[in-house]
Amino acid sequence: MSLVTTRRTNTVRTPAGTVPAAALLIPTATACNSDDKDKTSAPAATAKAGDNTPPAGTTKPKTGTPPATAPKGGSSGGGKTLVDGSTAQIENLGAQRYRAKIVNGGQVLATLETDDKDAGLDANGMFVVLSMDGTIHSWMGGEHTGPGTFQLPGGWTAEVTKVGELRFRARILGNGGADYGTLEANQHDAGAVANGIYIVLSAGGEISAHE
Repeated sequence: MSLVTTRRTNTVRTPAGTVPAAALLIPTATACNSDDKDKTSAPAATAKAGDNTPPAGTTKPKTGTPPATAPKGGSSGGGKTLVDGSTAQIENLGAQRYRAKIVNGGQVLATLETDDKDAGLDANGMFVVLSMDGTIHSWMGGEHTGPGTFQLPGGWTAEVTKVGELRFRARILGNGGADYGTLEANQHDAGAVANGIYIVLSAGGEISAHE
């Protein structure tokens, strides 16, 4: 996925479960559930009275449909194949809330759900982020085991500390050490999207990021 290279400090958003800082992570765009009409206007043409056949050169407007990863509220989207061959079945729960069931061989292996923040999962080495716009991204590899300070894609730096049993915290730092927010895994894995970079922090202290 392409990286958004321009970072703004006046329009910002923190990773999941964070405490806002002076400058925080820039949000991704939110998918819209309403249908959009094709804005291409039909060329003017004249039809004979009583003739239901569209005049030559006339284009019938098309109705747009939501992406499969962002179905209308209460419905399930088409499954998306993840990097390990399993399938993510995504359901729109409304108000930027989505649920993704990870299915393999007809069996539900894990469930992610957004609730005013992105969701993340470390599934035995496959990392998954479900965003608040209903999109899902998966990858394998690139993990670091905390505590420690690690370089992430996109120019980010993560300072991972252990704050309790199955509880780790990652400060996400930008250029010059600027603090862009905090990602916290407390008994459950956490995920976030930072300028087009997907980040997962597990409750076991592993952190991985992917473009």
